[in-house]
Amino acid sequence: MRLGRRDDPQSSGDEQKGEVLRVAIADDSYLIREGLRQVLALSPQLRVSGLYADAPSLLAGVDADPPDVVVTDMRMPPTLTDEGVQVASRLRETHPSIGVVVLSQHQSEELAARLLALGAGGRAFLLKDRIHDLDQLVSTIRAVADGECRIDARLVDELLERQRRRPRSPLENLTPRQRDVLADVAAGKSNLAIATERSVTLRAVEKHVSEIFGRLGLATDEQSSRRVQATLLYLGHREA
Repeated sequence: MRLGRRDDPQSSGDEQKGEVLRVAIADDSYLIREGLRQVLALSPQLRVSGLYADAPSLLAGVDADPPDVVVTDMRMPPTLTDEGVQVASRLRETHPSIGVVVLSQHQSEELAARLLALGAGGRAFLLKDRIHDLDQLVSTIRAVADGECRIDARLVDELLERQRRRPRSPLENLTPRQRDVLADVAAGKSNLAIATERSVTLRAVEKHVSEIFGRLGLATDEQSSRRVQATLLYLGHREA
């Protein structure tokens, strides 16, 4: 959904009917803080309630005068590492109704995943070069204020492309029962022990094991060697 700009009379009038959200901005760069303030000032839906240069001052300011949404840089003093995630985590505990938009200079899937692992509701991860897009920024701020989750489309595209390029795990060729038997093999159990624990015949287990080796493409004639190779494949791809 695209929100109208101020130079669109009809859209601007519609926006003014909605609730005005108070937004706190945090970034260690003065230019970024001022740039965000000026961009958000263009929207009648938003009002900047505070500007902060580091995580401690932001958290103190939020405690003193809670906004509706916090827009914060990912890396700020004191550590310049993952302050955005830390702020989101802290506010989840102290001010659960406050939405948080984390801005990052880089496409970091790991940091985005950590942010969402703390609870996706009311959280957003955007790349910093999006801050000049008023429509998207306002839409994202309103979304997190309503408890929604927003992730930068480019980050999603990158994750999907990486998943597409990811080599297919050979374990996908196995049936669920064969995976269970392979797990037993990887645990070092003999065919007899597997048959006993699973209450099946030894012949049935031997058949499963033989089919597993075949589907995994383990062609060597040495049984012990194939068991080792199958175990290594299982341990290397069990998360696939």
